[in-house]
Amino acid sequence: MARKRIDVHHHIVPPAYAEWLVSNGFRDAGGRELPAWSADEALAVMDAHDIATAVVSVTTPGVHLRAGQDAAARSKAREVNEFAARLAQDHPGRFRFFATLPLPDVDGALEEATYAFDTLRASGVIVLANVHGRYVGGAEDDALFAELDRRGAVVFVHPSELPGGRVEGIPPFAADFLLDTTRAACRLVRNGVVRRYPSLKIILSHAGGFVPYASHRLAAALSLETQRPPSEILDDFASFYFDTALSGSPAALPSLLAFAKPGHVLFGSDWPYAPSIAVSYFTGQLDAYANLDADGHAAIDRGNAELVFRQETT
Repeated sequence: MARKRIDVHHHIVPPAYAEWLVSNGFRDAGGRELPAWSADEALAVMDAHDIATAVVSVTTPGVHLRAGQDAAARSKAREVNEFAARLAQDHPGRFRFFATLPLPDVDGALEEATYAFDTLRASGVIVLANVHGRYVGGAEDDALFAELDRRGAVVFVHPSELPGGRVEGIPPFAADFLLDTTRAACRLVRNGVVRRYPSLKIILSHAGGFVPYASHRLAAALSLETQRPPSEILDDFASFYFDTALSGSPAALPSLLAFAKPGHVLFGSDWPYAPSIAVSYFTGQLDAYANLDADGHAAIDRGNAELVFRQETT
């Protein structure tokens, strides 16, 4: 049987990038040790989980490791994007990629987005929810979002570490990541990014963090602040797309599917930061979810992503 899934949350760890992180004192991502990565292992995991195509990305801490290091971030963004483009070229149909941008350097991000789309043929961009405590979606990002909106771009929002440091015994990926994504989503809605740039297709990682579950509470709070009706704010939150990475469980899926607009839930694995056993667990839970019919499963596995990227993927 032909492989079917399109995985929109699938990471790469280019070896030179991993060495660079370690040399700068970064040995983990969100509390997960930097994993070994290879294209062959990625393909083996994809085949084992019926994944036809992975849209790959570099996760936190990204490329802007410390404030003021714009030049280093621009150089490293170019390096990892060219690595991802070569991966896609070497394995036609199996890999596509979200381009890394050197935010909070907006000028550098605009330059890299242009190169990534026009030369490397990126399928979208990845932005971290926050970089050095600066959350995405402020007025300083308007020029970038205007350009991405002009292109009808796909924007993958991935969490990073919360400002303020870690809590002992609670790895950031377990709980903090969910709050980080929720904070970014709130900022994008509060500041009108969703409404002002309607051609963007914004994917929130890990089923949107706490957004589906807490959506009405969030809408009520933002309504008090902005004087906009809660129904309008809820519609903005529901306009995001959501991946199923680490979220294909009988606890998370009902809330996600009850909240998301039709066609807005996409398959995600989070490999290799989610090890193969975790990918199998959550994918199995998704496959066994009885409140989706065959068409609903097919849409999450592939059909919704085909519409998001607006081109056929084999």
